[in-house]
Amino acid sequence: MRGEDRDFLIGLFNAAVAAADPLKALAAHLPAPPKGRTVVIGAGKGAAQLAAAFETLWPGPLEGVVVTRYGYGCPTRTIRVMEAAHPVPDAAGLAASAALMQAVRGLGPDDLVVALICGGGSALLPAPPGDLGLEDEAALNRALLASGAPISVMNAIRKQVSGIKGGRLALACHPARVVSLVVSDVPGDDPAQVASGPTVPDLPDRATARALVKSWRIDLPDRVAAWLASDQGAAPDPGDPRFAGNRVEVIASARLSLEAAAMLAEAQGIPAVILSDAIEGEARDVARVHAAIAREVAARGRPFSRPVVILSGGETTVTLRAKGRGGRNSEFLLALALAAEGVPFAALAADTDGIDGSEDNAGAFGTGESAARLRALGHDPAALLSGNDAYTAFAALDDLFTPGPTGTNVNDFRAILIR
Repeated sequence: MRGEDRDFLIGLFNAAVAAADPLKALAAHLPAPPKGRTVVIGAGKGAAQLAAAFETLWPGPLEGVVVTRYGYGCPTRTIRVMEAAHPVPDAAGLAASAALMQAVRGLGPDDLVVALICGGGSALLPAPPGDLGLEDEAALNRALLASGAPISVMNAIRKQVSGIKGGRLALACHPARVVSLVVSDVPGDDPAQVASGPTVPDLPDRATARALVKSWRIDLPDRVAAWLASDQGAAPDPGDPRFAGNRVEVIASARLSLEAAAMLAEAQGIPAVILSDAIEGEARDVARVHAAIAREVAARGRPFSRPVVILSGGETTVTLRAKGRGGRNSEFLLALALAAEGVPFAALAADTDGIDGSEDNAGAFGTGESAARLRALGHDPAALLSGNDAYTAFAALDDLFTPGPTGTNVNDFRAILIR
């Protein structure tokens, strides 16, 4: 990939991330200070940065606790930052869930709870219900991640197997008022889906969750399946009057970030089109559709004329077929490189939180020559894709994108440049 193309794509990614900057995002959405206490709680990969920004902006005293992924913390003055495992929960996450619940106990109607919620919070807030334990919830997460189901399906099931998700944390705050400020990393920006909605109740009930398990053929652990088959501990109803005085606002999203990237591209003389900020589906299938569009643009100048940068966001999924390395963005890009081999494109696919799955990269760079370059190095790109081993592919090409944790999370960012 030419250096100027790589720099251009990195610039677009940085613009997308900057549009979701915590300080900028929070400033326009601060609630009025209460008569009583202000307690801040939060969860997600950008929760520490949100907490630090909130401290900077808030005019009065506050206290609280947030949990983020290991390595994603940052200094705060009064809000406690805890770290835990993602995407499979651990004992530190269990302790963090207990700390958040403890932080909101004993509040009154004059108190205010500000919930700073962003992507990644589901894994960071394990709270197994009934006689289930941490390993049961970890096994559930592994089964969901391997299923290829969309995030809305996974969350509908998680909310029925939890003591904190699906609005339960907000109920624990009652009678204090809860204001949830949400950085959306989900297609459609439904705040109840972000981090499985610890402070935002949702409509899918226990029967719906059971039907989704069946329709998606999700292989649940036996103990989790038995819990889901019972009627114990169902998620709260959104119509519960204890939610009535609460407020929920989405303060940053993939839509706003893609629009910021498009504005930068056009300022640099490259027309930009946004396909969608809510694309879901198997990463390799989504890649084939993008490849077909890129081929049509390159060969026939339709539906867009060259030069153009094609932008999209959302959250793809990966059905695990093998034990290779790599996340959904790297897998998307390897599939794109194969399906659009020979097309003169340069692309970046990356997760806006800075980490693609469980590896150290946010994603990778690719071109119409990536597949041929892999073969020249002795690798079979099709076999690597089949083995869910995209990280190995782009590591061999020295095309991994590793910006490190960004402090925010508005889902996937994809940019395909055709000059």
